[in-house]
Amino acid sequence: MNATITGTTMPTVLVELAPGESVYCQTHAMAWMTDDVRMDTNTGGGLFAGLKRSLSGGSFFITTYTANGPGKSRLAFAPRFPGHVLPFKLAAGESVICRKETFLVAESGVSLEIAFQQKLGASVFGGEGFILQRVTGPGTVWLDLSGEVVIEELQAGQRLLVHAGHVGIITPSVQFDIQRIQGARNMIFGGEGIFLATLTGPGKAWLQSMPILNLAEAIANYLPHQEATEATAGGVIGGIVGNILRGR
Repeated sequence: MNATITGTTMPTVLVELAPGESVYCQTHAMAWMTDDVRMDTNTGGGLFAGLKRSLSGGSFFITTYTANGPGKSRLAFAPRFPGHVLPFKLAAGESVICRKETFLVAESGVSLEIAFQQKLGASVFGGEGFILQRVTGPGTVWLDLSGEVVIEELQAGQRLLVHAGHVGIITPSVQFDIQRIQGARNMIFGGEGIFLATLTGPGKAWLQSMPILNLAEAIANYLPHQEATEATAGGVIGGIVGNILRGR
């Protein structure tokens, strides 16, 4: 298997498969492919595997693409938002933790499941920041982060306070928790919300500069009030229906 990432702010992963090789993705990731690729939508390991992905915010079904011709087969996978695609070549049993939106495509040997956090605060107040996915090798996975990417190397005991939406990928050794912002005026008038995610080392964190929610809110500010309200309501209803149809 050969893979290259092409492009800048809207990158594309170009994959070349030898006969019998395969990759898989969740929904809305495949952009184009040659006609000798076999497409198979399945639960990726049975009912329980599909349910575990759904709990982590992923899709109940995955789609596997297998080279089915005598020569090389080609596919392309593209993210839906501007950003960067990062490849991770994972050894057997090696994992990274990522947000549900970051998973783009992976080799067939890579597993994807929910990553539970141990702290109750992260569970109750973390929102979508708490629902993280664990990606485990062997194999290569391509993860998609929105905007620019900043890598933080955290030493043992070192803590970083982050808006949960900016957390893209962390190594399993990094502890993810939630901390309340100090001071009533800061919480009410500071514009930073009430809680921040805390990342405690040792380990590495890949932070994204443009969470999708921030982008949506910024665009909504330029819409007429009624149109923005209708768009928000329609988006919520459409998102619920779409998630049901997509098994998310």
